[in-house]
Amino acid sequence: MGALASLTYLDLSYNHISGAIPTEIGFLDNIVYLDLSNNNLSGIIPSSIKDLQYLTYLNLSCNNFTNGDTELLWPKEIHKGSNSLLKIIIPLTIFLVITCVVGFILFKSFKKNKKSISETREAKNRDLLSIWNYDGKIAYEDIIDATEDFDIKYCIGTGAYGSVYRAQLPSGKIVALKKLHRREYGNTSFARSFHNEVKMLSEIRHRNIVKLYGFCLHHQCMFLIYEYMERGSLFYVLNNDDDAKELDWSKRVNAIKGIANALFYMHHGCAPPIIHRDITSGNVLLNSNMDAFLSDFGTARIIDPDASNQTLLVGTYGYIAPELAYTLVVTEKCDVYSFGVMTLETIMGRHPGDLILSLSKTCSESIWLKDVVDPRIPLPSRKDARDVTLLVAIALACLNPSPQSRPSMKLVFQRLLSSNLPLVIPFNNITIHHLVNQDV
Repeated sequence: MGALASLTYLDLSYNHISGAIPTEIGFLDNIVYLDLSNNNLSGIIPSSIKDLQYLTYLNLSCNNFTNGDTELLWPKEIHKGSNSLLKIIIPLTIFLVITCVVGFILFKSFKKNKKSISETREAKNRDLLSIWNYDGKIAYEDIIDATEDFDIKYCIGTGAYGSVYRAQLPSGKIVALKKLHRREYGNTSFARSFHNEVKMLSEIRHRNIVKLYGFCLHHQCMFLIYEYMERGSLFYVLNNDDDAKELDWSKRVNAIKGIANALFYMHHGCAPPIIHRDITSGNVLLNSNMDAFLSDFGTARIIDPDASNQTLLVGTYGYIAPELAYTLVVTEKCDVYSFGVMTLETIMGRHPGDLILSLSKTCSESIWLKDVVDPRIPLPSRKDARDVTLLVAIALACLNPSPQSRPSMKLVFQRLLSSNLPLVIPFNNITIHHLVNQDV
């Protein structure tokens, strides 16, 4: 903290911070605002705070200091640098006034030539400034050069409204590009989906959510720049026999736990909660280690606790929660249902539509778990059998027709953390009916 020489504003209030205030806080020579109130700080208030000449606001209330120096809280001590501040503020104010006047004159001049300047800039820079990125190292021209203006030979996948390209940047970094089809540029719903994905992925970070490196949103060119996933989608892997065999039980269990972790973060770690609304095997991406990452946030939505949260019916057929068809109200339990479908699909190696239909029938009593799991890989060993059985039980609970009876992703995540309990019944003797009736 003492190395933050340029820091002027620091607010760490209401953070349950314990321990003593470090003496290095006296090194913050430019600090103006310091609020450490409502924590569990203890010990002695450092006398070095007195030497902060620009400090104009100090709040250390609601802590547990044993013998704090009350003089540090007096206004005369806090405002000791006010004269120095005036020496800075007055010239700065004059400078800002002059800047505003000059800026207004330039703006009037710019407005007259706006059309010609805009056309020249677009022709010369090809909307260079419309690309945004985290690390500042991705340029529009790099993307165009790396894909040869989005040549088909760099295309690695095509969806309903966009194509995905693989590109290697001059730095050697490989990224994935999702580009909106040219014919869809004028479609406001597709453009809105792109904007929504940018908004969501710009605001959230999680190790199991795909990283957004940058984007270009322009009426003539729209694309998103993602972290590249070498193995593609979970759907692709499950539908390729060689890849599916490589995705053994431990990797499948790990992939499902990763997506559960991401949803737990979105539902319970974000305020307000974020609902994905399109959890499918096609929107789960795998890297070279077969680690899973949730992608495609075009339909994601923030839940407003003060609104009805009614929505259009969006998502992928076969993964949509049944209550959405007649209520059109989106909740976290919609994602929970889709997660259940995706989990069973990962364990079975195919979409579980037939199994889901049989759950309401008595025939589920005669369905053996060993006959349901993916036959392309050997039956799971003792540890994997325990994890697979737990995941199937959780998935079946997530598929409960009643949203209120489904577990939350918090409960699912907590249950996965306690997956070391031994099997009561041998794996070969477990039926789907037994797991349906198991508490999660």
